[in-house]
Amino acid sequence: RMQNSRSKPCSCPSLKLREVASMYFTMVAAFLVILVVALQGSAPRESHFPYKVPLDPQGLLELSWNVSYPEQAVHFQLLIRELQFGILFGMSDRGEFENADLAVLWSDGHNSYFGDAWSDAKGQLHMDSQQDYQLLGARRAPEGLYLLFRRAFSTCDPKDYLIEDGTVHLIYGILEKPVHSLQAINISALPGGLQRVQLLKPNVSIPELPSDMKTMEIMAPDVIIPSQETTYWCYMAELPAGFPKHHIVMYEPVVTAGNEALVHHMEVFQCAAEFDSFPHYNGPCDSKMKPERLNYCRHVLAAWAMGAQAFYYPEEAGLAFGGPGSSRYLRLEIHYHNPLVFRGRRDSSGIRLYYTATLRPYDAGIMELGLVYTPVMAIPPGEENFILTGYCTDKCTQLALPTAGIRIFASQLHTHLAGRKVVTVLSRDGRERQVVNADGHYSPHFQEIRMLKEVVSVFPGDELITTCTYNTEDRSRATVGGFGILEEMCVNYVHYYPQTQLELCKSAVDPGFLRRYFNLVNRFNDEEICMCPQASVPQQFYSIPWNTFNRDVLKSLYGFAPISVHCNKSSAVRFPGEWEKQPLPSITQRLPEPVPRCPPAPGPQPAAPVPLNLGQLRGH
Repeated sequence: RMQNSRSKPCSCPSLKLREVASMYFTMVAAFLVILVVALQGSAPRESHFPYKVPLDPQGLLELSWNVSYPEQAVHFQLLIRELQFGILFGMSDRGEFENADLAVLWSDGHNSYFGDAWSDAKGQLHMDSQQDYQLLGARRAPEGLYLLFRRAFSTCDPKDYLIEDGTVHLIYGILEKPVHSLQAINISALPGGLQRVQLLKPNVSIPELPSDMKTMEIMAPDVIIPSQETTYWCYMAELPAGFPKHHIVMYEPVVTAGNEALVHHMEVFQCAAEFDSFPHYNGPCDSKMKPERLNYCRHVLAAWAMGAQAFYYPEEAGLAFGGPGSSRYLRLEIHYHNPLVFRGRRDSSGIRLYYTATLRPYDAGIMELGLVYTPVMAIPPGEENFILTGYCTDKCTQLALPTAGIRIFASQLHTHLAGRKVVTVLSRDGRERQVVNADGHYSPHFQEIRMLKEVVSVFPGDELITTCTYNTEDRSRATVGGFGILEEMCVNYVHYYPQTQLELCKSAVDPGFLRRYFNLVNRFNDEEICMCPQASVPQQFYSIPWNTFNRDVLKSLYGFAPISVHCNKSSAVRFPGEWEKQPLPSITQRLPEPVPRCPPAPGPQPAAPVPLNLGQLRGH
């Protein structure tokens, strides 16, 4: 009957009323549900949104969320501290404002509306024909306006972002003037920005903690944050003399109040045991004054990035520190992100380690997978998606892993600035079995140790294959592998137990085959380029004219040439065996691509915004 009434112009107002009424009751019902949920547990209301991150550098927008795996949905709570004429919140591939998927709250100066929208390649907004950001309610509080809404991981709407494991680039925009319609908004012209988070946190149960647990804080000593956009700050701390072996069982961030939006990420490294002492230092990591020896403090004990919670070790394992054969010196590194260039801000952030003298059954270990840091692996300039792969071969795991295998419980992916995607897959008998960790929207500016949704067991003879995708569209010369920030890496630091002697299991193309590639390029090239053997590998890469032929041959070289395998104990000692000119592992069966699960379609929802009664909004 409603369908018929739509064609009669006279009954339109009643339809509007009816729609508004039904939406109003839906909202009231949703509110009651939230209320009932809130009253059921004795826990405070806030615990329903355990994850929290400031969106903007001033901390005026604060996002909290929770993840429901049974419902395959994320519930968001957005606190807007100083609401003007509305807000845009959403997700896009790498944090661009164009081709983004958005939830929009806007006001024309009298009435306020909420709707699901998308932006096109020009940044123009359009109302989505399928409304997948569902408004659950809005409430005013002394601190600002709380907006509650939910979104399914996957909506099967081509205009929507698919929420997956790994990094999500959240974007926000602020409406400073009233707008008469959603279409009148051009997102590219708005003040706004982006924030990276891991939205789909694993549903890991918190292990029992030991009764004799102690804490130790590794903190910056009241540092004045430099008034520049990016600073890496280094501070040296040391364990008490004669500190015996302990197990770290968890750690958490301690961020100075008021600096939540400036402290981007923090890491604690242990120094190399071969040096008896390390100099004290407190200053920028790139300063000329930094002692050279601090470069030998690279063994990660803890790593935190914005939006991450406390990190727990599994009940049966702990990370060993202290005792003989382990350095007393630790290096804290803090990345300050200060785009508004605040001056004179003081900071004493750091990491709180929780440790026990009652050792757990297993020591946890950290193993490096991926590519060796060497210039033989290179990416031509102007590439949108160039793929490099590093192998931990069956021969190495056969030799180095215990018969009962190891259990990987966490992972930290790492590339430099050109990295866009990273994935490690476990393969057994030539068949891919399981993804260890994957990030399809990886950002080098957001690296955290992530607990895995499920523990991955690796047995002798298994292969761990790590693949990185790079974008060099903004570069004019080749990018080679190496330690420099403009060179590249492809690494997965996996956290596992029981600890073995295997610290590094990586590969690179065989250098002899790369020489043949340079000879070939030389032969096909008109002008003689210096491919003379005395030129270094980077210099030879820099002098290649990057036509399609040279690009494609390099790609296929990396796809078939034998590899040099690094199956190392510590820093540089290889396990005994033949590791040069090893065949590339062959994969006969790939894992199927995951098929997004589509939620049941909510009845024919009008592509119309939900009106909200927020009173008149005033700009500041």
